Amino acid sequence: MANLRLLSVGGIILAVGAAGVAGERSQHWSYDGIGGPSHWATLDAQYIACAAKSQSPIEILARDVRTTALPALVFHYRPAPLRIVDNGHTVQVNYDAGSWFTVGDIRYELVQFHFHRPSEEVIDGQRFAMVAHLVHRDAQGHLAVVAVPLSPGADDSSLKALWENLPEVKGEEATPTDVMINAASLLPASLGYYAYSGSLTMPPCSEGVRWMVLKTSSRVSQREVDVFAARYPNNARPLQPRNGREVLSSD
Repeated sequence: MANLRLLSVGGIILAVGAAGVAGERSQHWSYDGIGGPSHWATLDAQYIACAAKSQSPIEILARDVRTTALPALVFHYRPAPLRIVDNGHTVQVNYDAGSWFTVGDIRYELVQFHFHRPSEEVIDGQRFAMVAHLVHRDAQGHLAVVAVPLSPGADDSSLKALWENLPEVKGEEATPTDVMINAASLLPASLGYYAYSGSLTMPPCSEGVRWMVLKTSSRVSQREVDVFAARYPNNARPLQPRNGREVLSSD
């Protein structure tokens, strides 16, 4: 596994080496038209999970959640060189190893984070301007995603360095010289959250993903929202049926 790093292409986390992406294939899905979300499950046999019963995102309604003593989210993020890619579906930052969070006694390593506009998650009828999905993996390969809602209200934010270094060519990772970022700057001060079991929100829509949706949004500038919107005016998957799944709320 020498010289390999992790990269997510179209929502699929893959090993990447000097020769490129292992197992990469062309993606024909999109957010509208004949390749849109209602057709994902029929576009490719590997996308069949997109029609399964425990999909994400969902609407979170306070009246339907159970408040309990959930374990705290404890983040151990550190600065890393900026590695940014426009993968044709979103803007994504691939993160060097060495940053993680813990929930209870489980440690999840940060692999990448990416953005959706508007937020895919809806909380009590509120949809945010954007959301950052921080994608993690534990030692057994299980995925956990921390969703950070983003709302306009700052002059500039931690995203400024990202938008100033957007790659010109889709599918090619850009590594600008001497640009460091810290995923911790995306987190709000309050880390209360909702938890449920769901899926990736992009094909192949794999289930068994542990979701933690923060209750408090982080602030970005309207300019930053507009810059992302110029590339992706709407890359949010529609809400999926809850189908009886329990949603927990930290107390």
